[in-house]
Amino acid sequence: MSQITPEIVEQHGLSAEEYEQVLTALGREPNLVELGIFSVMWSEHCSYKSSRLHLKKLPTEAPWVICGPGENAGVIDIGEGPDGAKLAAIFKMESHNHPSYIEPYQGAATGVGGILRDVFTMGARPVANMNALRFGRPDHPKMKHLVRGVVEGIGGYGNCVGVPTVGGETNFHPAYDGNILVNAMTVGVADQDRIFYSAATGVGNPIVYVGSKTGRDGIHGATMASADFAEDSEEKRPTVQVGDPFTEKLLIEACLELMATDAIVAIQDMGAAGLTSSSVEMASKGGAGIRLDMNKVPCREEGMTPYEMMLSESQERMLMVLKPGKEAMAEAVFRKWELDFAVIGEVTDTGHMVLEWNGETVCDIPLAPLADKAPLYDRPHLSREEYKAWAQVKPLGDMPQSADIGADLLKLMACPDLASRAWIWRQYDSQVGADTLQKPGGDAGVVRVHGTRKALAISTDCTPRYCYADPYEGGKQAVAETYRNICAVGARPLAITNCLNFANPQRPEIMAQIVGCLEGMSAACRVLDYPIVSGNVSLYNESKATGGGSAILPTPAIGGVGLLEDYATMATIGFKAAGEAIYLIGQEPWASPNPDPGHLGQSIWLREIHGREDGDAPHVDLTLEKSSGELVRELVAAGLVSAVHDVSDGGLAVTLAEMALAGNLGASAEAHPDYAPAAWWFGEDQGRYLVTVPDVDAFQAQLAKGTRDADTASAGVRRIGTVGGDSVLGVKLSALREAHQSFFRDWMES
Repeated sequence: MSQITPEIVEQHGLSAEEYEQVLTALGREPNLVELGIFSVMWSEHCSYKSSRLHLKKLPTEAPWVICGPGENAGVIDIGEGPDGAKLAAIFKMESHNHPSYIEPYQGAATGVGGILRDVFTMGARPVANMNALRFGRPDHPKMKHLVRGVVEGIGGYGNCVGVPTVGGETNFHPAYDGNILVNAMTVGVADQDRIFYSAATGVGNPIVYVGSKTGRDGIHGATMASADFAEDSEEKRPTVQVGDPFTEKLLIEACLELMATDAIVAIQDMGAAGLTSSSVEMASKGGAGIRLDMNKVPCREEGMTPYEMMLSESQERMLMVLKPGKEAMAEAVFRKWELDFAVIGEVTDTGHMVLEWNGETVCDIPLAPLADKAPLYDRPHLSREEYKAWAQVKPLGDMPQSADIGADLLKLMACPDLASRAWIWRQYDSQVGADTLQKPGGDAGVVRVHGTRKALAISTDCTPRYCYADPYEGGKQAVAETYRNICAVGARPLAITNCLNFANPQRPEIMAQIVGCLEGMSAACRVLDYPIVSGNVSLYNESKATGGGSAILPTPAIGGVGLLEDYATMATIGFKAAGEAIYLIGQEPWASPNPDPGHLGQSIWLREIHGREDGDAPHVDLTLEKSSGELVRELVAAGLVSAVHDVSDGGLAVTLAEMALAGNLGASAEAHPDYAPAAWWFGEDQGRYLVTVPDVDAFQAQLAKGTRDADTASAGVRRIGTVGGDSVLGVKLSALREAHQSFFRDWMES
């Protein structure tokens, strides 16, 4: 009688058609170990079977890109270090969405741990963490618990492991009630001649397991992350991994110490799908085979089977291929750091994964079907027009008006999406390592490249409501906003990573969101010369538990990295001195092809003041976005602007208020005579910055000089006000500060 029943196949997340492919690949029926391995390797989380076709269209190359997608993390050139050696920044963003909904503390903590390993696996010392968080309605009965747990988990892990968390974003929307998003990003720095890759080579070379012991936590984590939530989400708690940041810190130091020798041929983090994915990826990338002795895998629980060992997602573990004869030296390093070390197998030339246990072969699978030849789907998707009809976003209609600009500003500053995140940031150690130059609260986190005048600027961004209304424009905007935030501190944007969070790709309307966002991202990356070097796809982010299949908003979170050649020129958002002029930089909307200057469609103001989520997403003119960014960087480098802040959610009014609160100085500002007040103050037109100018004559002289440069000539510049006083738009700073601080304080204390 068959060991593998249709019910067992279904429990492993494989369709009947996919199981037929397994039979064809093996030429026989699999045993349970083999089925489990196919299950996790063919999950969306590991195979990207619904998105791979479209991901191939993204731009991934530039002269400064050393390694693009396909490795543990992306690698870019950042120039010389203190000793003349060439340096690289290594970074990636990952999701830990489903685990964080089930067990928020451990889900978020192990998300941080996993992304740290992706970076230091390649030889980099992690220097900064970021995150992008999406939660549901604050009045949802579970949401306070989820927010508390996620924030504590991120802080608990990052603080203990000694890597500063320097920024991020947090948003709220009912679409995330049943499926929150927790995206974590890590950036590290390495010598370019000490970068490590994952391709296993050298027949007979030993395969080594290092780090923590294997337990039963996290089994089927990758499969769980590749399905939507049903009513039984709480029963999936055993699939959530448990992290130990102190062990992770030891693992970082041990790996970096061994990397300083010539012992390592290849190295891979045991992330999603644990020992299975790490061994399959290493062997397949090297065009080799792999043999593992499961009796030698360090286990912390009694009676673990090969099935459990291969599918466990226990944390703080790595797999290495060493040069022959280096085992004793490597073991001494890891024993010194009180970590497990075991030679568990060898590289072969068979092209197969072979597992042995108690003297018997319990798995023999050709590697090609597990990796390069995994299922690849061209899922049906709606056209752009069909999607627009399906989404049923109402037109904006007549221009909404404001009864009281000051009262509207106060309400916006207190709303969950714009309120101060200080309650969150205070739980993160942003200063550990002593290289943080700009903490959370600015446009980008900034960390010094140790021993140099250089600094890395990092930002995470996405506006899901734009992506829902128009996936193409929303995808463009997500990339453009990270570009803008990095330019705002004076850095040159170099490359991005991403975390593509969507619902069920088997629904044509969701697949339309995926395709549209990727096309928009691709367009932005090409025009801005801002390639994608790493990323992650997280699908099936929806929940039947909330009643009727609640899908998240399309959320292609973007993590950008840029370079400041001299951090002494870095800009910040706070007003610096009374009397300084305030200028708006960005294409004058009335001269733009944008048909709706003072864009209020999909704006925070429209939602919070009028209770509407109507209208088109704002248009992103990428050529003008690039022009404005280049002009801002030029002005920052020349020392002609004292504060810079990009204009985003809430428009000019909120931007002014945030700059005023950061500098504890008010401002007087004038509306534009051709605009309705609401459109001028709260419109969310893209590609704009507010800057403060100490010396107007020098500023104007630089602009006159810049108009000879075709790249910056099209970026419009308009004076709108002056720094000074104790109010903004008629609202006292004290009232703005109280409103801004009230949401998290009152919510968390209630």
